[in-house]
This record gives sequence, C-alpha cells and structure tokens, in this order.
Amino acid sequence: MKLIIQIPCLNEAGTLDLALSKLPKEVPGFDCVEWLVIDDGSTDDTVNVAKANGVDHIISHPQNLGLARAFMTGITASLSLGADVIINTDADDQYDASCIPDLVRPILDDEAEIVIGTRPIHSIEHFSPLKKIFQKIGSAVVRLASNTNVGDAPSGFRAISRSAALQLNVFSEYTYTLETIIQAGMKRMKVVSVPVRVNKDLRPSRLVHSIPSYIYRSILTIIRISITYKPLKFFAIIGMFLFAVGLMLNIRWLFLFFNDPSHARVPSLILGLTFIIGSFFSLAIGILGDLLSVNRRLLEDIRTRLLSHDMGHRHD
Repeated sequence: MKLIIQIPCLNEAGTLDLALSKLPKEVPGFDCVEWLVIDDGSTDDTVNVAKANGVDHIISHPQNLGLARAFMTGITASLSLGADVIINTDADDQYDASCIPDLVRPILDDEAEIVIGTRPIHSIEHFSPLKKIFQKIGSAVVRLASNTNVGDAPSGFRAISRSAALQLNVFSEYTYTLETIIQAGMKRMKVVSVPVRVNKDLRPSRLVHSIPSYIYRSILTIIRISITYKPLKFFAIIGMFLFAVGLMLNIRWLFLFFNDPSHARVPSLILGLTFIIGSFFSLAIGILGDLLSVNRRLLEDIRTRLLSHDMGHRHD
C-alpha cells in the first residue's frame, strides 16, 4: 500500500519548510509514504525549499493555473505514481499533520472513499465571528446539495482512495473543495468526516480575499455542479416556481375580470401567461439537459476505465 501526500503550492517558500518538517514518512497501514509538491507557477524559492526537504516528487506548472488545477495535477500524478490513497494538505501548515493516521483510517477500514478533515471552527481564533457563521452555513448548503454529512466542506485536508480519485474531475478554476464533495455525493461515493486539529495561523488565506467574494464564487460553484449532474431536477424546480407564479397571476386576473368585466387587464394576463410559458421552456431545458447528462455519465465511465488502465500500465 502506497500513500502519497500532495501539497499544492504558490509562493510558499516562507511556510513550506515548516509544513514539510511535520509530515510523516511512515503511516500505519502503508508500506510506502511519499511526498508530492505541485508548484503552481511560483516565483520564489518554493521548489528549492521542497528539494532541500527531500520531497520525493515535484511538478511545476509553467504559470499560475489556480488551486483547482494544481489539485487535479497532483491527483493525476499520484495515480500515475501508484498511490492507493492520496492525502491533500496545505503548504501553510494550517492542518496538524499528526492527524493523518486518523484521516486515512476510514479508507483502510473500507468505511469511506473520501475523508474530509473537520476543523474545530468554533475555536479557531483567527476566524472572525462572521466567517465562522458563513463556514457553517456553507457546509450546511453543501451537505444539502451533495446528500452527504460533511462537517467542514471548505477543508482542504482530506484523504482520497484510488477508486475515488479516478472518478474525480474538477471543472472549477477557483477551488476544488466544494465541487469534489458535491461530485462525490452525486456519484454515490462514501464520504465521511473526521475531526482534525489545526496549527497557528501563519498568513492570511489567499483563496478567501473577502467573505462576499468567497460566498459569490461558492454559490456559482454549487449551482454549476447542480446543473451539470442534476439538470432535470434543477430546471424542474425553476419551472414549478414559474408555473406557480403564472398560475397565481392568472387566477388573480380571472377574479378581477369576473368582478369587473369592463376592464380587460390584458398586461396582467400576458404576464401570467409569460410565466407559465417560461415554466414549460424551463422543463424542456431540464429534459434536454438530462439526456445530455446520460451521455456525460457514459463518457465519465469511459474516462475512468481508460485512466485506470493507463495508470495501471504506468505503475507497472
């Protein structure tokens, strides 16, 4: 059994040394533990720090492609290197590396395919009260959208089995955290959470520049992945809402017309009919999207099989 610990990096020379010094080289249940650093176009000494600390594998993007792309580069490389389980962690030493055995245990015990490390949000001092509230609300929304029981959706400290990693395909260029959970839930993967500890904050988050921006991007991610995997349900809900509004407007028109036939109130009638017609258009789009999603699922299955075959040959 091989475990690969991957760390996406962007100009992390100031903190990477500390983070690497705490990573284990031996983890119970694994014969081999290797480290992988994904340099996402760093302009500082990130690569040299990684080399000086004995990192087994270093992959460099020629330019900054974003956290999500760096994450997927690491996943693909780890699969190619024969990883049975992949740990993803941060280069800023945010997560306590001593929790790694707890993180991989559900996978080793065949109780999960993806394990998310749940941080003690309520006791993290550098999180503002507003951020703590939005973290909890965001995780609740992701639980609802993914039908999972993840306690800390934005957490990047996670363990992924080989079978799950083969099926993941991140579309977002912003972050992988929310999308992978929703995707896993919709693909019926076993996702669990385990409590983990965090270390002292070394620098501000580079992903969350502001709470409104993060909320906006997160909502777009959730909507996009919902449309991708459940288009019929998404557009049917919109269609039902439009139909309900149109029906109420037309009932109102009928009531007013029969009470006072001298006033036709044509604009009100047209508005109600427009909403009803729009509901049928929305349902039609949902049906077409559902047909396309069947084709997408077939393509994803083919991709997974080909990737599994290709990675198996590379490992051999």
